[in-house]
Amino acid sequence: MTVSKTASSCAALSLVAAIGLTLPATPAAAAEDPHISEIGYTLDTDFIEIAAEPGTDVSGWTFGSVTRGGSVQAEENTTTVPVGTTVGDSGALAVEVPITNSVKSGSAADGDYGSSAYAIDDDGTLVSFAQIGGVVGGKGVTGKANTNTPEAVVGEDAEPTGATAAGGQSIQLVNGTWSSAAPTPDALPGDGGGDDPAPEDVTPIADIQGTGEESPLAGTTVKTQGVVTAAYLTGGLNGYHVQTPGTGGAEDETPGASDGVFVYSPDSVNDISIGDHLELTGAVSERYGQTQISVSSTGMTVLDEPAEAVKPVEDALPTEAAAREALEGMLLQPSGEMTVTDNYNTNTYGEVVLATGEGTLPQPTDVARPDSDEAKAVEAENLEREVVLDDGATVNYLQNDKDVPLPYVSNDAPVRVGASATMTSPVVLGFDHEKWRFQPTTRLTGDNADAIQPASFSDTRTEAPEAVGGQVSMASFNVLNYFTTTGDQLSGCDYYEDRGGNPITVRGGCDARGAANAESLKRQETKIVSAINKLDTSVVSLMEIENSAAFDKDRDDALETLVERLNEAAGTDKWDFVPSPADVPADEDVIRTALIYQPAEVAPQKDSTILDDEAAFSNAREPLSQAFAPKDEFGEADTDKTFVTISNHFKSKGSGSGPGNEDSGDGQGASNADRVKQATSLVDFAGEQKEAADSDFVYLLGDFNAYTQEDPMQVFYEAGFKDVASEKTDKSTYVFKSRTGSLDHVLALDSSGGSGAQAELPSSSFDAITGADVWNINSVEALALEYSRFNYNAGDFYAPDQFRASDHDPVVVGLFEPEDTDGTEEAGVDGGEAEADGTEADAEAGAGANSDASVSADSDSSDTADSSSNADAVNADAASDSASSDSSSGSNSSSTAGADAGGSSDSAAGSGGSEDNAGSDSNAGGDLPRTGVDPTLMMSIAAGLLVIGASIVVIVRRRKLGGRS
Repeated sequence: MTVSKTASSCAALSLVAAIGLTLPATPAAAAEDPHISEIGYTLDTDFIEIAAEPGTDVSGWTFGSVTRGGSVQAEENTTTVPVGTTVGDSGALAVEVPITNSVKSGSAADGDYGSSAYAIDDDGTLVSFAQIGGVVGGKGVTGKANTNTPEAVVGEDAEPTGATAAGGQSIQLVNGTWSSAAPTPDALPGDGGGDDPAPEDVTPIADIQGTGEESPLAGTTVKTQGVVTAAYLTGGLNGYHVQTPGTGGAEDETPGASDGVFVYSPDSVNDISIGDHLELTGAVSERYGQTQISVSSTGMTVLDEPAEAVKPVEDALPTEAAAREALEGMLLQPSGEMTVTDNYNTNTYGEVVLATGEGTLPQPTDVARPDSDEAKAVEAENLEREVVLDDGATVNYLQNDKDVPLPYVSNDAPVRVGASATMTSPVVLGFDHEKWRFQPTTRLTGDNADAIQPASFSDTRTEAPEAVGGQVSMASFNVLNYFTTTGDQLSGCDYYEDRGGNPITVRGGCDARGAANAESLKRQETKIVSAINKLDTSVVSLMEIENSAAFDKDRDDALETLVERLNEAAGTDKWDFVPSPADVPADEDVIRTALIYQPAEVAPQKDSTILDDEAAFSNAREPLSQAFAPKDEFGEADTDKTFVTISNHFKSKGSGSGPGNEDSGDGQGASNADRVKQATSLVDFAGEQKEAADSDFVYLLGDFNAYTQEDPMQVFYEAGFKDVASEKTDKSTYVFKSRTGSLDHVLALDSSGGSGAQAELPSSSFDAITGADVWNINSVEALALEYSRFNYNAGDFYAPDQFRASDHDPVVVGLFEPEDTDGTEEAGVDGGEAEADGTEADAEAGAGANSDASVSADSDSSDTADSSSNADAVNADAASDSASSDSSSGSNSSSTAGADAGGSSDSAAGSGGSEDNAGSDSNAGGDLPRTGVDPTLMMSIAAGLLVIGASIVVIVRRRKLGGRS
């Protein structure tokens, strides 16, 4: 709709009526030069007003709005007025046009940030271009070309107004200064429209707040009184909080209504102090859902009369919206348990997302089927628990406050997802951008954190993953676009730059995706190398490593370089890589999957294989398969335990095309159908590799870009696979938009009626697992610690350690119970007799030594750990033995730790010790009853039976497995 006094007077009156105003009774003085005089963007009906001489013909003029980036977002954000449109007698014409409400004020907008309005005459000349917000006299947003942006705007800089509108108000140009006030469309600002007489009576803050979501007095001018509880002189909030004297604490004299309110007053904020008793006159409005009073410099008076002190409300933050509304703007001392659930925006806006109660906020599709009632209930509870711990500012630390040290970011006192948070000083409960917020009582930065920071956090870092047991181990690790081909080696690359303008990482323009130069690559490598060497698993599946063939190099060039760096740091040839197979897909991504391993612990079996399925993996990385055999303590490959690893990296959730690949809104993101197709193809490939290796042990590792209960994962479950981490840990690998879940998985086939607990080897891939862990070193850490954010802020957050080496956390898995020192699995005894069927003896003989070891020696000890809800059942003794075992052998030469591990095969001996200990222990027969027979003879007989039993086990084992390759 185009609003004009001449061509469409009825439409003009409709716009005015929609906003709820009346036109001024007298015409205004005519403007000499046409210009934008008013912009309304917080209203039900947005508009741009042009001021010009009455009767000015504006036929064919174009009015519109650019986004904060400088381009017109959509066709609807611009309009051309019809022929015959003229400016009315008021000297102002309002034109309806949607305006994007993406604005910033103050230093946060200086240079390139803020929605802007423009007017172009019928000759195509830019008449006026005004930026909402920004810094008066500073650089405004620059018009950028796109399909909808008029040519007259492209390359032109908007003039910053320095003003933003309160809810229900517009920004208006009066006597050369822009300010927020009640809108006056089709009337020049300052001509009396929307001005209310100053009220005589004092209105209590509780009456201004009311008991609903919005103030019942919005749009009116009020006088009130309150004590300043928080003040924000810098940082963009441009105001302060006041609270009715004497309120707070345990007593609530205004149930359902808050006694505190935010005062937006950039003109008076520098003239007040916390504790001042003020009288305030200003307009009431709702700003992003928070009630506020807009007060000019003349609307604030410091009262001399003393006021009763405000007391913080000491209680846990309520979950109900109405109960939180009753505390909006009030001073709180939150109690109760709280958990850090996101720190991604800490790097940008100084925010930390908390969850009330214990634990983080789960990704709904990680714990429930997409779009199910259960998933919806999970998210509903998430929203009830969520609250943002803010910094008392609106600045963007990546754009305008790079020289102010970030709050809540530190290597010495890290704020990690999953850490418990304790509120140590009062905060004010605010609401902004659809989130409830704890605001400190003044702006918080990294410089004043010791005095101002209102919370402390537990340190949950660990220097290594938890012990997972096993003869060998494996892990998945995302290396975050590790490219040894740096941007400066190519042409056309664009870069993300630090605060000094130095390139750090590649933004685009070329095929490289990682470090911009050798210095940046060194920082990235150092963190990755530290993480993988401390991970210290036998096999590591890698994702997001450079496919060097894309740069006319050997396909394994970057992989070989990473292994060299790992070995340099380890001080020995600890690692090697799996070479690419002879046959590789013709069309590959510039990133790939890869496998590295420790030759002292495992031996590759046959060559690697890549699944070349263009139909399924045209938009993803093709899976890479390699079989390994554990090495025993003599360095010999135990081919009976050959296991197959398949490294994966499915299509991401960010984009998709084709049927079923659009984001349906069920939580699975885009390209879900393609990931299902990839999972189906991978299941078939896994079966082929299982047969090729003649192995019962097949493991799928990597980034599946699917949370645990999503459709692609169901393909694996239906095929008999289990997700190891979710079965054996309570940890997750990824954090996205304050929700925690796992995109990274290790999948293992579960047993389906195999040969049972007395089998010589585990009956399935899952049964072979001895333990699992998710090592939370990446996703839970602040983004500012990443190599890619080096020197983005005045705070020096880079450290040459494993923390934030990537954005995904590694999953760690142990395989196969360790064998004893003679290379055979230990034979147990039951009353001194060997098992007749040739399988290992029942571990019940050792029950007297450890009541937890009541399963058979062959049974899966990780099942025992899982059934007790403790994935870490292998105790510290077993862990230390594993850690201290000879690096040249993948087995654990100590068998005494198993007695304490609650299920290790080493606990099978009746004495609870290892076979070696039983043979040398002078008290081996000390518990036998006295029968008049020579004890030495009894001991000799018992020892003979042990030897016979062990021999039977070895012979039968060799016969049963002799045909395996």
